[in-house]
Amino acid sequence: MVKLIIDTDPGIDDAMAIFYAAAAPDIDLLGLTTIFGNVTTATATRNALRLLEAAGLDVPVASGATAPLVLPPFKPSSHVHGDEGFGDIPAAEPKGKPLEEDAADFLCRMAREHKGELVVCPIGPLTNIALAMQRDPEFIENVKSIVVMGGSLEEGGNITPHAEANIYHDPHAADVVCQGGEKVVFVGLDVTHRILCTAEDFESIAAKSPELGGMLQEMSYFYLKFYLEVAGKNGCSLHDPAAVIACTHPELFGMRDVPLEVSCGGETSGATLAAPDSGRDPVKVCMTVEADRVKSLFLKRLTLLP
Repeated sequence: MVKLIIDTDPGIDDAMAIFYAAAAPDIDLLGLTTIFGNVTTATATRNALRLLEAAGLDVPVASGATAPLVLPPFKPSSHVHGDEGFGDIPAAEPKGKPLEEDAADFLCRMAREHKGELVVCPIGPLTNIALAMQRDPEFIENVKSIVVMGGSLEEGGNITPHAEANIYHDPHAADVVCQGGEKVVFVGLDVTHRILCTAEDFESIAAKSPELGGMLQEMSYFYLKFYLEVAGKNGCSLHDPAAVIACTHPELFGMRDVPLEVSCGGETSGATLAAPDSGRDPVKVCMTVEADRVKSLFLKRLTLLP
C-alpha cells in the first residue's frame, strides 16, 4: 500500500488521476495539495475538494503557492481545461474547506509523520515541492520518493517546442526539484505521449462507472476537442494518471539515471536538460513505458468507482 499525496491543479487529467487514486486498492491517499497551472490556486483548491466529495473521500486539502518562485504569474490554461477546470461542467461550491496549513508546511509535516513511506506525486507546476525542500532540509530525506508528471528529455515540449507545461510554469522550482537526487522520478512526455485515451475509452468508463466515469466523460468532450484541433490527435495523452500509476507500478516504466537541470530563461525556458557535468546527483527519468498495460490498468481500476 503506497501512502500518497497528490499535488494538483485540477484540470481534467488531474481529475482522471485523482479518481484513479480513489479507486486503486494499493493507494492510501493521505491528502491533496493544490497549485496554479490549469487553473488558479483558488480554483484548484475548490476543484480538489469537489473531486474528493464526488468520490466520497474524507481527505485533507492544503492550498498551495499562488505564483511561481521567481517569474510573474501565468494565465491559467483555460483553452485546454475550460474556464473552471472541468471542461464545460460549471463551477460548484464544495461543502469542505481546505486546511489552515499551507501546502508546503503540510507536505513537510506529512513527510516527517510518515518518514520513509510517503510518496509525493506532483502533477502540476513544482512550486509547492520546491518550497517544501527549501523550508525543511530533511524533506527529501523523509519522503520515500517524489514522482513528477513533467519534463521531456527527447520528446520536445507541449507548450513551447522545448518545454513541457508543468515545468514551463515554474522552471526555477523545477530546477530546485532536479537537485533532489535518486528519490526524484520524472514521468514526462517521453512516455505520456505514448498512452492515448480516446472518446471510446471514456464511453466505456462511463458505462461501467456511471457516476464518476460519467463525470469524466462529460469533462472529456472539451479536452478531446482541444487535442483534435490543436495536436491533431484522436485522444488525450494520459499524462497525470501515468505519474500516479508510476508510484505503484514502477516496473511498467523503463528509467534512465540522468543529472538534470532546467533552463530558466530565453526561448528554451522550461526545458529539462541532461547535465552530466553539473555535479548534480542523477534523478530518474522515464524513457519507455508498457503503454498498453498502463492504459488497461487505468481503465480497469476506474470501473471500480460508482
